[in-house]
Amino acid sequence: MPLPPKLTPQEREAALLAATAARRERSEVKSALKNSGISIFDVINSASAAIQKMRVRELLESVPGVGKLRAEAIMERAKISPTRRIAGLGRNQIMALKGELAMSKVDPQRGTLIVMSGPGGVGKSTITRELKNDPRFWISISATTRDPREGEREGVDYFFYTDSKFDQLIAESAFLEWAEFAGARYGTPREPIEHWLALGKNVLLEIEIEGARQVRSADPAAMLIFIAPPSWEELKARLEGRGTDTPERQAARLALAEVEMAAAGEFDHILVNHQVGELVEEMVSLATSHQV
Repeated sequence: MPLPPKLTPQEREAALLAATAARRERSEVKSALKNSGISIFDVINSASAAIQKMRVRELLESVPGVGKLRAEAIMERAKISPTRRIAGLGRNQIMALKGELAMSKVDPQRGTLIVMSGPGGVGKSTITRELKNDPRFWISISATTRDPREGEREGVDYFFYTDSKFDQLIAESAFLEWAEFAGARYGTPREPIEHWLALGKNVLLEIEIEGARQVRSADPAAMLIFIAPPSWEELKARLEGRGTDTPERQAARLALAEVEMAAAGEFDHILVNHQVGELVEEMVSLATSHQV
């Protein structure tokens, strides 16, 4: 086997820069497919050398409404090898791919509603912050009857409603779910969720178990994900480690966590939060495959 060529430091640096630029270009193309409505065939026909080296499967998975499972099925019916790269596509394969996408009736305008629940201390807020930076997701904003706290902004942190307005929206079935807590009411408005789903965004709704049950009843198409800790002992350590809680408050949190853990079987998926980055990738994959 011949030895790899020896590169000078300058050649090695140039190769690294070229590889970085290629990865960036591929990432930008996939993002454009997801968010800008360009056609996969525009990419195939006008691709640069870096894009030509992409696997067809990777590109196809980025088409809104396709995802991993549907991409595999489409490629199998179009007789395209799972390892085929764009540069290796023949005319007949491209025509077969066009026919499969047309027959699949892929709707790029509809996202997935994801309802995320789990016990306190399991890391839901951290997951939400991560997905807030993903352009494929919109994070649902709750409505409340309590007064704004310092720094909170209307339409960013909450929608702040009067009691009479909240009553009106309940009467109009304008909430996917709502509940009362600590003397105030909280709810999830339907209208903004429908707006962003229609634009192709996946909508993440982080709520308590009872709220998830209400959403399941109101929208059976929603995907319910339960976030579980690696172990009960680790969750207990997290809850007991909150220095601001009294012993009574800690005991109440643990009792509630036990009740919440018992509800995990009601959800479509249970994801264990070993590592936030890996869990977020799982959620992105589930959101895409849910559109199959």
